[in-house]
Amino acid sequence: MASHALAKGNNNSLMIQGTSSGSPQKSFFMVQILIRTLATAFTVAAISIMLTSTQSISLFGYNLVIHYSDTSAMRYLFGTDIVACVCSVLSLICVFLLSRSGSDLKHYFFLFLHDMVVMVMLMSGCAAAIAIAYVSKYGEHKVGWMAGCDNVPKFCNRILISVVLSFLAFFCFLTLTIMSSKKLMSRPIE
Repeated sequence: MASHALAKGNNNSLMIQGTSSGSPQKSFFMVQILIRTLATAFTVAAISIMLTSTQSISLFGYNLVIHYSDTSAMRYLFGTDIVACVCSVLSLICVFLLSRSGSDLKHYFFLFLHDMVVMVMLMSGCAAAIAIAYVSKYGEHKVGWMAGCDNVPKFCNRILISVVLSFLAFFCFLTLTIMSSKKLMSRPIE
């Protein structure tokens, strides 16, 4: 009887542990879904602002239209935002499906790998764009490059907003990378 009561006590503690481990698992997936939704929203907003950032100026009697595609760094950031947005939507679907089914250690590794690749890609796009944005805003007097944002302030402000939104998407993927790696580290190796 004592062994039956002990076994019954162990089963109850296992049941309590089982239900408590299900709750962190569910909250992990809820946070994953929330952050991936935020990353998608940030990249969609960055893409739409980048697409609509144009300004025309009159210079020496010529009418010039400045557009994001005039610089390779902004085209690169635009491309990385599109890829990050698509990857974010696809991973959002995968995480949603994983939350419905049982999860395997492999899935956490693939999430970690996916998030790290998108994070590094966004970081490179943001770094390239911020370098050009800095030179456009302040110039580089030692080389003789003049600041251009004085002539097109509306364009520069919209580009800055797009870059900030891309950085926010980067921080979302940085958070996801840390979460996935933490989840991988907390699982026992089989």
